Amino acid sequence: MDLSLIQKDILITLITLYHRESHSIKGEDIADMIQRNPGTVRNQMQALKAIGLVDGVPGPKGGYTPTSLAYNELNLNATGGDYDVRISRDGKEVKGAHVQEIDFTTLCHPDVCHAMIKLVGSAKIFEIGDQITIGPTPVNKLLIRGEVFGKDETKQALLIATSEMISLPKKPIKHYMSSPLFVLKSTETLKDAIALFNQHHIHGAPVIDNEKMGGIITMSDITKALYNGLTLRTKISAVMTTDVVEAPSDTRLFEVIRRFKEREIGRLIVVEDGKPVGIITQTDIIRVFPSL
Repeated sequence: MDLSLIQKDILITLITLYHRESHSIKGEDIADMIQRNPGTVRNQMQALKAIGLVDGVPGPKGGYTPTSLAYNELNLNATGGDYDVRISRDGKEVKGAHVQEIDFTTLCHPDVCHAMIKLVGSAKIFEIGDQITIGPTPVNKLLIRGEVFGKDETKQALLIATSEMISLPKKPIKHYMSSPLFVLKSTETLKDAIALFNQHHIHGAPVIDNEKMGGIITMSDITKALYNGLTLRTKISAVMTTDVVEAPSDTRLFEVIRRFKEREIGRLIVVEDGKPVGIITQTDIIRVFPSL
């Protein structure tokens, strides 16, 4: 069927919001997203409902939901598999838009690499000059950074000049972790910790008593403790951080990179069957992938 531009815009926005919210969507929310008059959206919704592309949900919490015909009309997969690739602007994920397809329009030019980014969502929420990051993609874990230099609102697509393309390592962290694991006991002192750090050229170690991990201590923790008046004879238990971030050894490296950023940490403990087997730090990641 031949949909008008505004009908496609409304339908794409409905699908985007529906997948994000997992409940029926009000016409006012769609109007706000695409910057249209709510009355216009309601009228178009009635037309879309008449041709079987949307269903109406009655009641105070009602609204509209897309039908399977809507996905077919827009060549989308109703399973949600196409909605995993996120797009961020200035480091913050953009709500209401996901990447459906990436087409490289120039790849062989020695100085220029342009791409067309087809969206599930409205291109109107982006502006020329926006610095965006796309990915990582589900299969190849490709991360693309670039600047928006054009928009095609008919196709809901962005034209970007890429500044960086990164294929994130997919191997599990057991291939990158530092092992064997150097550990300390909670009854040892800050002086013992410094000696261990200097001996093995490390900056942090887990604290383990009777094969149970009770915390982690870093050189930053020790420096802060000494600045606050504690001495080198202070027990590690008084200084260590008890909230230890762990990850199974089969966790893939790109997932750990995301966790480092979200938790604002510099290291985490790698475990197998609940037991610590190694440690991975930002230095380990930079060694594997310097561009991060």
